[in-house]
Amino acid sequence: MAAGAVAYVGVGVATLLAALLPRALGRAPISMPIVFLAAGAVGFAVVGALPDPDPIRHGAVVVHLTELCVIVSLMGAGLALDRPIGLRRWSTTWRLLAVTMPLSMLAVGLLGRGVLGWGVAASVLLAAVVAPTDPVLASEVQVAEPAEDPDDPGSAEDEARFALTSEAGLNDGLAFPFTYAAIAISVAGVAPAAWLAHWVAVDVLWRLGCGVLVGLVAGWGLRALFFSAPSDELRLAEHAEGFVALAATFLAYGLAELAEGYGFVAVFVCACAIRAGERSHGYHRVLHGYVEQTERMLTVLLVLLLGGAAVSGLLAGTGWREVLVALAVLLVVRPAAGLIGLARGKTGFRERAVISFFGVRGIGSLFYVAYALQHGRFAEQEAIWRVVALVVIGSVLLHGITAGPAIRLLDRVRERAARVRHGDPDRAPQTPV
Repeated sequence: MAAGAVAYVGVGVATLLAALLPRALGRAPISMPIVFLAAGAVGFAVVGALPDPDPIRHGAVVVHLTELCVIVSLMGAGLALDRPIGLRRWSTTWRLLAVTMPLSMLAVGLLGRGVLGWGVAASVLLAAVVAPTDPVLASEVQVAEPAEDPDDPGSAEDEARFALTSEAGLNDGLAFPFTYAAIAISVAGVAPAAWLAHWVAVDVLWRLGCGVLVGLVAGWGLRALFFSAPSDELRLAEHAEGFVALAATFLAYGLAELAEGYGFVAVFVCACAIRAGERSHGYHRVLHGYVEQTERMLTVLLVLLLGGAAVSGLLAGTGWREVLVALAVLLVVRPAAGLIGLARGKTGFRERAVISFFGVRGIGSLFYVAYALQHGRFAEQEAIWRVVALVVIGSVLLHGITAGPAIRLLDRVRERAARVRHGDPDRAPQTPV
């Protein structure tokens, strides 16, 4: 009973702080996840009556908690994006997915094989696990909320925030095929004849296609219900019921998973489909606001547990090679792959640098490693958890400290360019900065 009471008090305090800290921190170069990561580390080190936070021992719990947080954050990301999907409008996103993500995975896989000396399955898993970006852990680099008037040029999303948010919305699902490849190799062996055909047909083509299709159908259906239902009682947009954003999240995810598709892809596509309807309607902000609050509570819980796990034995036995690989992922692999992927694109150098550097790793990475270790056979599971935890903790600290100053600098440059070109300090320029 004492342990339960302490846990309830801790959760209550953490939830209250989750509401207060974003405003209290203001322009300080420190993010909310950093505070809760430190609080989790101190709390679990000092208070002995807290639950065991070991993710290896409680892998199934980690899978479900992180899964819930990821799908809620994907709904929020999709609802926040004002820009309609298109080849040119989303060109930066497509470059990040088609060039930066594969290059990053290749480099990380080589690091796992060459520096850490892991087997093929574990190296492929590490590449897949650190592939998803997760701007929820550095909120300054994501789109904040749907604009009141998306067609107003002055409210247009800047390219850096848009690219990082849309990239995270899609690559959270696109990492799944490679996670399945690692699981298949760990079970069936390296020989392609044992797993490649099934992987291509099912884990790539079917699951991705099914996720997109389910997301579109669910999004179109819910959009019609929200905005076009024949009865006022059924037209939920007129009643500001924000919690139905969770209904949309769970419906899209559950239907896709029942059809053996990628639920992560379905949720993001569903959110984008809903956002495309009545784009100037204030209901989008209501939906996004509810999702954002739910996401913040889940993130606080998971970051607290990560801090607790870090001081409770998860990082025990960490060697210099693992630290080196984690630093390389954050400081070399993602920035270099990002600059290559965005070269000769429509972004200016400053935007390319920000987009390339802020490939935040977080909750998605924790989900994938927990999921894979539940379904595969990896001899290096403790080492995999150590490296992934180092990458996520390093990302929370590095990106949490630098995100605010970097984005504010980018905003100031954009405002100065606006004054020079348009004589209007409130209107963002359409040229790269």
